Amino acid sequence: MDAQPLYDLSPLGVLMLKGLLIALLPLAWVWVRNRHATPARRLQALTLLTLFLTFDLILFGAFTRLTDSGLGCPDWPGCYGHSSPLGAQAQITAAQTAMPTGPVTHGKAWIEMVHRYLATGVGVLILAGLALSWQARRRAAEGGARVSLMWPLLTLVWVCVQGAFGALTVTMKLFPAIVTLHLLGGLVLLALLCTQAVRHAQAAGTSAVALAPGARAWLVVALAALWLQVALGGWVSTNYAVLACSEFPRCQGSWWPMMDFVQGFELWRPLGQTGTGEHIGFAALTAIHYAHRLAAYAVLALLGLAAWAVRKPLPVQAKWLAGLALLQLLTGLSNVVLGWPLVAAVLHTGGAAALVAVLTWALATSRRGVGAVTTSSDHGHPRVVA
Repeated sequence: MDAQPLYDLSPLGVLMLKGLLIALLPLAWVWVRNRHATPARRLQALTLLTLFLTFDLILFGAFTRLTDSGLGCPDWPGCYGHSSPLGAQAQITAAQTAMPTGPVTHGKAWIEMVHRYLATGVGVLILAGLALSWQARRRAAEGGARVSLMWPLLTLVWVCVQGAFGALTVTMKLFPAIVTLHLLGGLVLLALLCTQAVRHAQAAGTSAVALAPGARAWLVVALAALWLQVALGGWVSTNYAVLACSEFPRCQGSWWPMMDFVQGFELWRPLGQTGTGEHIGFAALTAIHYAHRLAAYAVLALLGLAAWAVRKPLPVQAKWLAGLALLQLLTGLSNVVLGWPLVAAVLHTGGAAALVAVLTWALATSRRGVGAVTTSSDHGHPRVVA
């Protein structure tokens, strides 16, 4: 039997149609709920819904990775050249018979393809958001709210880049650097959509909250540290280094176990191997795990300081930051001491994504300066009073 090519574009049209069908339901919901609203309000509702579904997609992507389903279909964009595992049952059965616990099974194939369907649906919603932004911009000349096309255009470009990384994740056989970049790209997409949602709200009349320069600085520092920590966490997950330390706060009975940082952080190498083709050592996996753990202490402290700094002007965001930081601590500990349970691992990724969204929300909602802050009567959000 000939080897399956890594790229087979023959099912691409059917996959795009399935993505369109998936997107029709949320699009119809937005239209029905906002049929009497202005284009700007419909755009805001669509952006918020796309943001929510993108967060769900990130969670499902983590589930796909953590169930070892990333290679459930060994080609891209379909499954053995078909648009669903139904057309590839013979090939999947053959692969599963040869390796019952291998990367290709019927269950893993369905998980992988559902992830691709959902990703395509989110792409359609982002394209619809761009179209609606263009419509709202045309009506701005008639007295409507001013809408920028920069953010939806950037988001559309980024979701295409993210799709390319998704393809490389499969065709490069879960190359750790590519998988980590794919995770980071998903969070960038989340941040872009969150920023758009805030911009649409501001165009509709919501005022920005004035923050003291020091408070904004804490948010910026916390967000920068969080991105680094997410990259380290992705590196831990993609190298399967979670179980290198199975106790807390010590690791392997020591406060400083044997570690090989040079080998552990050799970025461009295949999964489970060094750049020279040797098997990666346990000391390298320990270094990957422990670096993430040590950085977590600093990041949790920064999140706490950021939450404290904005507790009065941005009380909702401050509470979310504190609660999510606690969630990350608990799920991170569960991954270590309970042997990496699936629920805790997925929640850990979800918590990181939520923290990115909340910090982005806080920064996009605020501006530099000191002003009198009061609470609006409509949604309880703080506003700046001139």
